[in-house]
Amino acid sequence: QVQLGESGGGLVQAGGSLRLSCAASRSIVTINLMGWYRQAPGDQRELVATITSGGSTNYADSVKGRFTISKDNRKNTVFLQMNSLKPEDTAVYYCTARVFAPYYPPGVYWGQGTQVTVSS
Repeated sequence: QVQLGESGGGLVQAGGSLRLSCAASRSIVTINLMGWYRQAPGDQRELVATITSGGSTNYADSVKGRFTISKDNRKNTVFLQMNSLKPEDTAVYYCTARVFAPYYPPGVYWGQGTQVTVSS
């Protein structure tokens, strides 16, 4: 099992920055993929960014050049640095972890989410 706890959300003006953190309950070296999704009211949950255990990253087109995902293996924490925020970035942001072979137990895990609100 993997428990995930997000923090760092809040209210910010357009053009501002926020840094989200996701702390995992176990070593993230043994988690194949971690990332962030977001869900705005009335919308489906969408991918924001992911990072592999090896450090490879992937971003949604809508956040490329503005958001940066990173991780600290010693602290078992993944970060999402969000710059140049826009009102359309307003959503609940969820941390996710995916575990598959050779790591155990396999599964997809989610945090409770943290609200990000960007005012115009």
